[in-house]
Amino acid sequence: MTCIDEIQTLRNQVIPNGHASGTTCYVDSAKGAIITDVQGKQYIDFAGGIAVMNVGHSHPKVVAAIKAQAEKFTHTCFMVNPYDVAVRLADRLCKITPGSFDKKALFVNSGAEAVENAVKIARYYTKRQGVVVFDGSYHGRTYLTMAMTSKVKPYKCGFGPLAPEVYRAPFGDFKAFTDFFITGINPETTAAVVIEPIQGEGGFIAPPEDFLPQVAQFCKDYGIVFIADEIQSGMGRSGKMFAVENFGVEPDLMTVAKSIAAGMPLSAVVGRKEIMDSVHPGGLGGTYGANPVACAAAHAVLDIFEEENLLEKAQALGEKLGATFGAWTQKFNHVGEVRGIGAMRGYTIVNADGTPDADTAKKLSAYCFDNGLITLVCGIEGNVIRVLMPLVIEDDQLQKGLDIMEAGLVSLAGEQKESTC
Repeated sequence: MTCIDEIQTLRNQVIPNGHASGTTCYVDSAKGAIITDVQGKQYIDFAGGIAVMNVGHSHPKVVAAIKAQAEKFTHTCFMVNPYDVAVRLADRLCKITPGSFDKKALFVNSGAEAVENAVKIARYYTKRQGVVVFDGSYHGRTYLTMAMTSKVKPYKCGFGPLAPEVYRAPFGDFKAFTDFFITGINPETTAAVVIEPIQGEGGFIAPPEDFLPQVAQFCKDYGIVFIADEIQSGMGRSGKMFAVENFGVEPDLMTVAKSIAAGMPLSAVVGRKEIMDSVHPGGLGGTYGANPVACAAAHAVLDIFEEENLLEKAQALGEKLGATFGAWTQKFNHVGEVRGIGAMRGYTIVNADGTPDADTAKKLSAYCFDNGLITLVCGIEGNVIRVLMPLVIEDDQLQKGLDIMEAGLVSLAGEQKESTC
């Protein structure tokens, strides 16, 4: 049996401090919603590799698809020798993404790379430079996406100068959004508006129902490419395959990653044929883009969604989480607001006066980890407990995880609220 202290000591010697980890759970194996560390301790996974494991860890269909493709070939570079597994995956993505128009799909490796390529395509198509993002947004850690991301520390602090022509608009208030195009940037010089339908790192914030449709119409009126960043909110997390479907919006371009390939490095830009086709041959690509093993895993993921009714499971999971977290707002002083849609849920931890309480949020997450539950904290103020457990989590595992979390609230949040019933 491997000693965690030994691994941690070696890690401190060979891994840079900047590449930090949220826990000391050194993983030996994982199955479904359970992670087992190198010393045999099991954890219920409410993090899902940050929204990557929607179909669960080591799903048999994904494992089989990876093995089968790896035995055939693992790489030829799609730009040199293309292959069927990628072409057919593009066809499937074009069919399941919202929009009745003709679409095309580009495969790259990471969420940030997908966002960068979506912006490249939008700039090429419009012959404009401005990119508008939103307060609270998160789009990645590369130089362009770092500039697009809202939170300074840890994502941007000390890494400047940042990429130019990135502008930040208010989120959720359409009047403030339109006013921004008077004081912030001219719409006629704006190439793209990039928005998370439900903000992830920003705190699991869903906008008012009419906000996204109004923004999309504004973009249409001014010839701006409307880009939905579905990297965290997509692949069933919201109860729809893509979160924009909750708002009846058909984006011009969409970025997809994380749970698309169950942990294999794959991302995509999917969108209107005329926009995607505007770039000259060779202007898009990358050595590992559309990796055949990752594409095979993604086919398995889409099969699982169809065959195992994962969208229905996500909706039922969302109802359970919403009801539980809602009850906690009445039971505990430190539980403030319930956020999110479907199974993309979170709640704020607050002080007695309602202000954000990041310290208690961190303590709650630590309590959960000590008691066998992996959780995540997010939000601009660092006070939102978010849950991204696999959609295939078993009922008893879910309940045990929620019981651990509630016990942590009892332990740390102090005085309970009197019932309003």
